[in-house]
Amino acid sequence: MDAVHFGAGNIGRGFIGKVLADAGWRVTFADVNAELVGLIAARRAYHVDVVGETARRERVAGVDAVSAVGEEVVERIAAADLVTTAVGPAVLPRLAPTLARGIARRLARGGAAPLNVIACENAVRATTALKAAVLAEMTPELAARAEAEVGFADSAVDRIVPPAAPDPDDPLAVTVETFSEWIVDRTQLKGWTAEVPGMHLTDTLMAFVERKLFTLNTGHAIAAYLGVLKGLATIREAVADPGIRATVAGAMTESGWVLSRRHGFDPAAHAAYIEKILGRFDNPHIADDVRRVGREPLRKLGAGDRLIRPLAGTLEYGLPHVSLTRGVAAALRYRNDSDVQAVEMREAIDRLGVAAALSRFCDGALPSTALAEVEAAYAELA
Repeated sequence: MDAVHFGAGNIGRGFIGKVLADAGWRVTFADVNAELVGLIAARRAYHVDVVGETARRERVAGVDAVSAVGEEVVERIAAADLVTTAVGPAVLPRLAPTLARGIARRLARGGAAPLNVIACENAVRATTALKAAVLAEMTPELAARAEAEVGFADSAVDRIVPPAAPDPDDPLAVTVETFSEWIVDRTQLKGWTAEVPGMHLTDTLMAFVERKLFTLNTGHAIAAYLGVLKGLATIREAVADPGIRATVAGAMTESGWVLSRRHGFDPAAHAAYIEKILGRFDNPHIADDVRRVGREPLRKLGAGDRLIRPLAGTLEYGLPHVSLTRGVAAALRYRNDSDVQAVEMREAIDRLGVAAALSRFCDGALPSTALAEVEAAYAELA
């Protein structure tokens, strides 16, 4: 079985590429970084340090790499059984022309088993968005064939893969946490018969998407923004602070009440899941920089993302939301002159005020009462 994975960075090598290679797939990484592509193509293997209570080194072998632009990657797509991505939501649409060409070539040849595409991004229904962009590159006739013969399956992915200083003796080595979760919408796959350890198929993807978004992503972001405000360097340092930990745990508890109402999650089981997440934040082997986690605050303050979506859920069900409100206010307090979105956010707040700026950031997803609560929390955080 052949897979093309777009994104040969730490997440690509340390998570999705590793899962597929460990399952016996022939994995070709596609990336725009020529040096990285050259290293992988030359070595055909790399190391992954898996760290938790203990640390172990694992070797991933039998991999290849090509440029993400040009004819070679188009040919690899045309011959593949699976295409996956880990490039970031903002970059994802740029893959559409190349994917469209690869799919067109595959369909023109005929006779091949169905191709499946899975975008493994920190975004809700990322593959559905990618599918729309790919089909927009095709003629109506070709798009109809692609709809029928190519699976575009949404997924939820969860593994902390922090950046690490490169090892000059082993530049492809990557560090990841022990925990990983890759959940794929079974209903959107075409002709899928493979069993991949580490990939879980489900008929109820959105429940898992929101569980991860409302728990790991929500807690991670709030820990980062409160950590920055306190001058702390890492997520582990942030959650070691009793006040920050209480707010992070409180926010995940509040969002958990939404999940229980919406998806029927068992409250006791979800409380245990929250404790597991806090334990992952405590991982002594991972130096997860708060500014890395907090980057692009405007994206995180979007209506469908990790801060506003759970807060809106508490309003929908009439649930408490003090910690979530404080987390949103902390995001609005994020200052980082090297982050374009942080600069834009600060300028908008200075020009419009907290409530009006936040309403613009989240496309009006919050009522005036919630905006006023966030504004009050923002003042308290001063």
